[in-house]
Amino acid sequence: MNWKARVLALDGLMPAIGDDGGLVWGTLADAPEDAELCFLGLDEGKACFAVVPPKGDASPRMANPRLWSLMATLRPDDLAIYGGARSLTDWHARHRFCAACGGATKLAKGGWQRDCTACGASHFPRTDPVTIMLVEYQGKLMLGRGLGWPEGSFSALAGFVEPGESIEEAVNREVLEEAGITVRDVSYIASQPWPFPSQLMIGCHSHADSDELTIDETEMAEINFYTREEVEAALAGNGPFRCPPRHAIAHHLMQWWVKR
Repeated sequence: MNWKARVLALDGLMPAIGDDGGLVWGTLADAPEDAELCFLGLDEGKACFAVVPPKGDASPRMANPRLWSLMATLRPDDLAIYGGARSLTDWHARHRFCAACGGATKLAKGGWQRDCTACGASHFPRTDPVTIMLVEYQGKLMLGRGLGWPEGSFSALAGFVEPGESIEEAVNREVLEEAGITVRDVSYIASQPWPFPSQLMIGCHSHADSDELTIDETEMAEINFYTREEVEAALAGNGPFRCPPRHAIAHHLMQWWVKR
């Protein structure tokens, strides 16, 4: 047994945080004897693993405020490691049976595949593309508050890319559905993995043809337009709304907008 290998300490899918504020690592001896182990990569020559938990968790991140608070304290490198480990082990925990025949599956290729023990079908961890977009109209930025969000909390609109859509089409459709506004000149800015449970957030910028809102009240509580000065003040912590946390791509998109 390789005692130099490291195993990420997790309580189910929750991260363990050390006295230094970073992730906690153990050895293979700390893992249950019959555990499924996912290979995360190498760090200074040491193999790093994470244990697949008994249950997965496909609930949105807003449903777990404790996790949200813990993530805000992690360093960027630890946040990236935890995000990858959470997404991968959660997928394994929720895919123990074959989608083709219903047979039991087993971990393969170090955790980057599951194989059906009955029909032999191979299954692979999924990533779901989500557009998250800044919408600009005459120097103002559109931001929204989703249903169930805390009062005063606003972010960029976002939505899953549907089958057969391009990124540009998904941006246009989502904004039209949620705000009743057509956008144009969609451009890509940046992306971010988001392990709730397995999204890839695709950050975009676009221009609106109008500011006449028709809000989809089944998804959004509020949508408003804010000036550059208002967004800048909110990023500094004293504006008319609360911004997304610094580790969220929406925060960085807003920073990009006020600085460009």
